Amino acid sequence: MRNVLEKTADFICRWMTLWVILFSALAFLNPEPFKPIGKYISYLLGVIMLGMGLTMSLKDFRLVFTRPKDVFYGVVLRYLIMPVVGFLVAKALGLPAALAAGMVLLGSCPSGTGSNVMTYIAKGDTALSVTVSSVNTVLAPLLTPTIFLLLAGAMIPIDTEALLWDIVKMVLIPVTAGVLLHMAAPKQVEKISKIVPVLSVVCIITILSSVVALNAAKMATMALILCVAVVLHNGLGLLLGYGSARSLGMPEEKSRAVSFEIGMENSGLTVALALAHLDPMAALPAAICSIWQFISGSLLAGYWAHKSEQMELPEETETAVAK
Repeated sequence: MRNVLEKTADFICRWMTLWVILFSALAFLNPEPFKPIGKYISYLLGVIMLGMGLTMSLKDFRLVFTRPKDVFYGVVLRYLIMPVVGFLVAKALGLPAALAAGMVLLGSCPSGTGSNVMTYIAKGDTALSVTVSSVNTVLAPLLTPTIFLLLAGAMIPIDTEALLWDIVKMVLIPVTAGVLLHMAAPKQVEKISKIVPVLSVVCIITILSSVVALNAAKMATMALILCVAVVLHNGLGLLLGYGSARSLGMPEEKSRAVSFEIGMENSGLTVALALAHLDPMAALPAAICSIWQFISGSLLAGYWAHKSEQMELPEETETAVAK
């Protein structure tokens, strides 16, 4: 029975992008059944963050002390590049205030957990990716509202204090609870470790379907400009993340990790905060980003993995000839 559940979970997680596209399309074509989910989004995000916490432990923060410079670069680049790129893209495309604020909020939130998976596939420095994601998430209650206020304060009314406390409730508390549970009962958590990701995937799909349903009419008229904005934001994030890391002297594996830490967003948190504090339309960039970033991330990770394999082949050939 356990093997069946694990295989089912693996199948659902492996085809996550397909499920996101499928259910988003269903919500767009028939929004009414999905709209009532909107009031439960903050709770669904809490489940996702609890799941993230269950996969973390104090050792995920070990690199903060053993490789502080690498972690510092990853965190600073994350909170510097993406909010500014979101702001500039919104200005360049002349987006309405709500969408512009949504772009800035998307960039101001911490990196998404998908960055760890993409880094692993790309043969990057997975340990660095996990640590940077963890530190970014812990710092989010302080940095996200502060950066968002600085860049979007003139675009739309913002209650910064309420935004901060919502991030604490939806991110910091469930993540901390997950870490503590992992520390208190590691064997029990290990038993459900293969099932936890699928619960997060189901919650993400549910959240995105609800956002699409709530904004179906507006999406029909603004789909093109939204897609252009999100593709630019994501593409520039991946490119600038990699380029900045290389310019700082970081080797290839670390630079790949930093690239995904910059380019992969915590779109679920962005959606929840946008619906709670901004116009519902501000959640649209995050909803579209959730679909696109897994497509672009998978393509880039696959390219880098293939590149690494091609570089390894001559070394294997030379070893065989030497023997």
